[in-house]
Amino acid sequence: MARIADRRTPRSEATLQADIRQLLLAGDFGLFDFEVDVDLEAPAGRGRRIDVEIGFTVIEVKKRLQPGRTLQEAEHQLAGYVRSRSQETGQRYVGILTDGVTWRAYQLRAGALALVDSHAVTLARPDGLALFYWLEGVLATSQRVPPSPAEVARRLGSASMSHKLDRTALAALYEEHAQSPTVRLKRQLWAELLDSALGTQFVNDPDLFVEHTLLMNSAHIIAHLVVGIDVMELQPQDLITGQRFDQAGILGVVEHDFFGWTTEVAGGREFIHGLARRLARFDWARANHDILKVLYESMIGAETRKRMGEYYTPDWLAEHLVDTVVTDPLRQRVLDPACGSGTFLFHAVRRYLTAAEEAGVPLDIALTRLTHQVIGVDLHPVAVALARVTYLLAIGHQRLTDQRGAMTIPVYLGDSMQWRERRDLFTEDHVRISAGHNASQVEDWLRFPKDLLKEPSRFDQIVAGLASIAAKPRDADSPPSLAGFFHRMKIVSGDQPMILGTFEAMCRLHDEGRDHIWSYYLRNLARPVWLAKDENRVDVLLGNPPWLSYRHMPRDMQTTFKKLSHDRGLWHGRHFATQQDLSGLFVARAIQQYLTDGGTFAFVLPNAALDREHYEGFRRGWYKDEIEPAAVAFSDSWDLRRLRPHPFPRGASVIFGDRATWSTYHRLPSITEQWTGRLPADAKTWKQVEPLIHRERVDLAQRRASLAESPYKPQVKNGATIFPKVLFFVEADSGGRLGLSAGRRAVRSARSNLEKAPWKDLPTLQGVVEAEFVRRVLLGENLLPYQILPARQAVLPLDGSVLLTGTDSRLDYHPGLADWWRQAEALWRVHRSSDRLTLAEQLDFRHKLTAQLPAPSLRLAYAASGMHVAAAIVDDPAAIIEHGLYYCAIYTRAEGHYLSAILNSPILTSLARPLMSYGKDERHIDKHLWNLPIPMYDAGNAAHQRLADLGRDQSQAVAGLSLDEGMNFVTMRRRVRGELARHPAASEVEAIVTELLE
Repeated sequence: MARIADRRTPRSEATLQADIRQLLLAGDFGLFDFEVDVDLEAPAGRGRRIDVEIGFTVIEVKKRLQPGRTLQEAEHQLAGYVRSRSQETGQRYVGILTDGVTWRAYQLRAGALALVDSHAVTLARPDGLALFYWLEGVLATSQRVPPSPAEVARRLGSASMSHKLDRTALAALYEEHAQSPTVRLKRQLWAELLDSALGTQFVNDPDLFVEHTLLMNSAHIIAHLVVGIDVMELQPQDLITGQRFDQAGILGVVEHDFFGWTTEVAGGREFIHGLARRLARFDWARANHDILKVLYESMIGAETRKRMGEYYTPDWLAEHLVDTVVTDPLRQRVLDPACGSGTFLFHAVRRYLTAAEEAGVPLDIALTRLTHQVIGVDLHPVAVALARVTYLLAIGHQRLTDQRGAMTIPVYLGDSMQWRERRDLFTEDHVRISAGHNASQVEDWLRFPKDLLKEPSRFDQIVAGLASIAAKPRDADSPPSLAGFFHRMKIVSGDQPMILGTFEAMCRLHDEGRDHIWSYYLRNLARPVWLAKDENRVDVLLGNPPWLSYRHMPRDMQTTFKKLSHDRGLWHGRHFATQQDLSGLFVARAIQQYLTDGGTFAFVLPNAALDREHYEGFRRGWYKDEIEPAAVAFSDSWDLRRLRPHPFPRGASVIFGDRATWSTYHRLPSITEQWTGRLPADAKTWKQVEPLIHRERVDLAQRRASLAESPYKPQVKNGATIFPKVLFFVEADSGGRLGLSAGRRAVRSARSNLEKAPWKDLPTLQGVVEAEFVRRVLLGENLLPYQILPARQAVLPLDGSVLLTGTDSRLDYHPGLADWWRQAEALWRVHRSSDRLTLAEQLDFRHKLTAQLPAPSLRLAYAASGMHVAAAIVDDPAAIIEHGLYYCAIYTRAEGHYLSAILNSPILTSLARPLMSYGKDERHIDKHLWNLPIPMYDAGNAAHQRLADLGRDQSQAVAGLSLDEGMNFVTMRRRVRGELARHPAASEVEAIVTELLE
């Protein structure tokens, strides 16, 4: 590699080609398993020769790749090779341009060569592993790769070369066929179902449709691989429609869904073949079910999962929770209404099958009953596809190959929340769905007797069977008879006319090219609504519902969420509105709709559910509703917040209870079982984890009631929300060769790599502003324990204590400020997330800016967040405090040293941490520390005076430290804490603070 990447040594292209060939042969690319040759100077017709050819990849080598004519000529040459090879073989080829340092991968898009990705090798430290994974993603020639979490994420995740190639190829395929009838219909039905399922979270975006298609096609191929089917021997059509599973009598694993359009358009089969080749690199037969969780998380971006509120449960917790609540697995029906990739389903299936074997239930009967006993629903199609594979893995390959009847995997794509209730799907005696209008503008309806849904396997067989018969060639004069079908499916005579009418509609749909996926559509849309019927409700509800704060919801979703929460007595409102969480409403709705009277539930929830104000309505246990109120008798809870490392990105809990009546409902007890312990990162089973966890009963209400608030609490305020920063924060700009007149400053926006869209994409503002409006601003990053770092600069339209706005005539008294402010206002109007706030209202939100003015000469400030409390005295009355800090007025420096000594002491952080909002770690300090009884400073109190003296000494020690201002503030805080821990006053400060707050 070092030789290949060394441009300094003279070399010919032939030498470089030979070295690249040797690199490919020496690397562990699985070439020998595939018997793949690495050919040099492979003939390409018309006297042309490909420098290096390997499998479905052609490599063009140049001595040096430079932007401009050299690169363009090389791309033109490579395009000819890729195009001719693709035409000759009917396969999807990748082209690589390289000079050993730069590696550029291309694919054909609409007949032209398109760059997919590039990789650079540095001579100083050539990273062979990075280049290996990049090349291996292109070649896809490795075999029997162990499906470990690291390898799956590295080779198939959204950042992998494999994913980029497949994503680019599929996008090109969709772009080419977006207007074809089959693709348009499937995208339309996809949008309709997900709009119903996801509500306001769903955006009908072509990129999302392509992303879902790629992930679903991948999931369908993996479903074959995990049960040992050689996907390279199957036709692409069979892979995507699940024909092999249908033949085996296992329905609902791979369905003919919205995403099968790839095999119905030109070029699609080649795409599926290439995708299958990349996925077949892994030895999926050795996969554990948890690898599907890894696969999902690596394929679906973190932002998407956050928007959906998805946080996956570790196996050991799911296993123990299932064992705790599923006490009679042969009789209890279990539903996970937010099943994700199927972790809870896996353990529920295993628990049922173990009980069936111990009870001597024959396997065929056990499997038939299983699909009625353990059910999953989720609203993300990829999660559902993977959960179905998880369900198969839980059953086990051996059980599937033994004698058994036909079965349906009962995992459904649907909206358990029922944001938009679909009561219209069911009439008194049947289920129905509109298939749109036919050529005669008559609406086609697909109807089935409602009783058929009681047996999911049979219902699916009936729907799939009718669709199959309708798709077969038939004589218009003698339509096919359904007599044999009725006999095989044991359909009673009273149900036959309705089914016959549905069959005739299916025939019309097929003749008009409108068939394809109605069985999928009906099965998934109807099942959650069917489960909500009184006679179909389950005995156990369990799982991990979506955790999504109100402030992170789209606007329309906020409106619906607020109404549903308010109707059920869950809305807390006031200043807790932004913290309200979807998880509480989800659990209340799930209990209301799916749990039978007396049924049991257990859900993993944010730890705030145990004792935070915004969950008060949830803990009450009575969920009023005009149509169907629900009551629960909470029984117990587990507090998991003190486990390390945290099993979730936020602190977690588990709550238990039963569905009750208005006379027997019971609020959540304040006594909880608190778990503490340090767990190994690779822990999988409860047997491994249980000995490492200490469990004790604690009373959260008693703990809170024992606290006396500090008298400082009402005086403490949060700083101003100066956002978006690009419109306000500035750095000095050049005044030009002629300089500026006195009292004016040339400034431009201070940019940061922490900016987010859309603000990071805006141009930098520049201007000359009157100096009085360029204010010093203190942010969280400007504060260390006992020390304030140099302030930032911001353009703020403050005239004394008055905020000037665009409608204030006084703004024009200051032309520099007026120009800057109006530029900022224009950008704000275009890019703000809603029309509710003007820029001035945003800047002075809740008067957090103007309330600071005029500022006292001394203030105490502390950071709003962090793993450790940090505080310091602010003696600059002209400085504005931003919302990353909290502050209060102090009257003397002695008082400031007293408070600083308390707040900077490690014991204060330890005492305050249990009071903080729960995140991955307790870091949202806010005003929670003032729930501790920190007494008002009393100069006549000897302990207070001693703390003030010690605080002064520690402050002087910190001031004497040599700190590099270019150092990250987190690193500086860590260094200061280390110095304070070694300070002679440290132990005495801890002792006094402990005694004060005892």
